[in-house]
Amino acid sequence: MGLPTAFIRLTGCPLRCQYCDTAYAFSGGEQMSTADILERVGSRRVQNVTVTGGEPLAQPECIPLLSLLCDHGYRVSLETSGAMAVDEVDERVSIVVDLKTPGSGEVSRNLYENLGKLKDNDQVKFVICNRGDYEWARDRVEEFNLEQSVSEVLFSASHTELSSTELANWILEDQLQVRLQIQLHKILWGDKPGV
Repeated sequence: MGLPTAFIRLTGCPLRCQYCDTAYAFSGGEQMSTADILERVGSRRVQNVTVTGGEPLAQPECIPLLSLLCDHGYRVSLETSGAMAVDEVDERVSIVVDLKTPGSGEVSRNLYENLGKLKDNDQVKFVICNRGDYEWARDRVEEFNLEQSVSEVLFSASHTELSSTELANWILEDQLQVRLQIQLHKILWGDKPGV
């Protein structure tokens, strides 16, 4: 968070999280060739690229795109719901698995076997809607030993359902070694597509 990054948002998602703030990515967008994507990313003059969605792994060309971006020297991260297998993702890509909490309405879609495939530089993220979600996420962190197995565990308050201050207080009370994540782009530019 905070580093200049080009975001590539792929259209389509098989999930319907109740708090989704990118429903515009369910359909629409513009068809682009990989050459066009590379040109547009290059025009941003950044080193960091995040491929996200929707659910990027639902798109058959996502895996080759990730490798191509790495081949061009970018530091690449993939933001995925964790509902699709990460087996084929290039080792050079940093994976951010967004485990779905009960409050998302999609908790049954989590592929927990993905957690055993993550590397030291990967991250696991939880979007927290309420105290029940927090406790559920805290239990998953312990159950899967996430504080030791990935580079960071991220807790983020659902934008309209929970204050980041309240979430921060819970984290401090329990002395969790997790990073509080705030959607910085919403603070800087508002809740709108394309920023």
